[in-house]
Amino acid sequence: MIRAEGLTKRYGAKTAVDTIDFTVHAGQVTGFLGPNGAGKSTTMRMIVGLDRPTAGSVTVNGRPYAGHRAPLREVGALLDAKAVHTGRTAENHLLAMAATHRLGKKRVREVIELTGLESVARRRVGGFSLGMGQRLGIAAALLGDPATIILDEPVNGLDPEGVLWVRRLVKHLAAEGRTVFLSSHLMSEMALTADHLIVLGKGKIIADAPVADIIAGGTGPRVRVRSPQASRLAELVAAPDVTITGAEAGLLEITGVEAPALGDLAAQHGLVIHELTPLSASLEEAYMDLTADAVEYRTEAVR
Repeated sequence: MIRAEGLTKRYGAKTAVDTIDFTVHAGQVTGFLGPNGAGKSTTMRMIVGLDRPTAGSVTVNGRPYAGHRAPLREVGALLDAKAVHTGRTAENHLLAMAATHRLGKKRVREVIELTGLESVARRRVGGFSLGMGQRLGIAAALLGDPATIILDEPVNGLDPEGVLWVRRLVKHLAAEGRTVFLSSHLMSEMALTADHLIVLGKGKIIADAPVADIIAGGTGPRVRVRSPQASRLAELVAAPDVTITGAEAGLLEITGVEAPALGDLAAQHGLVIHELTPLSASLEEAYMDLTADAVEYRTEAVR
């Protein structure tokens, strides 16, 4: 379990993390989301003792990271896959880490096999691709067989097979009762992987809830309607809290009205309906809605 209470980090006049409280529970995958500059990396660095909080505290399995006698056995973290000695082989990198906690060569071989690095284990890390570096970082995070795993952008640089492998791995680790905390900018992947989400914006928590709840609360009901009398239906349903878009003639997407109500309205006015399909909101839509006012680096629309 990871628990933050009043966690704050300031750099001079800038507050990167602003008095946040959260708990990452064991037995589920918790995703950590937020725009660039929201404070995610700073928070993760404070969890593993790389940055000292200005105020507040954060504990892992009941203690600050530095308070664990064998932290590698408690917490495994991938924060920067490039933070390795590029002149070492992957195997020697893991052996050096293992030696700090009296872990044997057997465990090193196990994580090499688990992460698919057998064929490159004796190659120098400096020649690794981004995806291979990510696999090595995950191997290092799992080396101590920890109860808590923290992964920052673990699928960055991985091919589709690697992305699927990471998805299955983190779900398996959570199913074993471990605490799994990971960040990603890939909303589609997070929707498939995470059970719970913590969303950070401008250093503050703006959402802390199960994935399904965040998606459900992100947008109103949305329905696709196909009708030869679509323009007439649009006139009837128009309201300040209803959004209507038309991708093509006779086809509408209506947000803010439930499908049964649309069907009843069409029937009352004798309108022909060829399709009436409720549409599910996506995590990306919910996320964009949540963080609309928390984006620090905003770009112009491409025209």
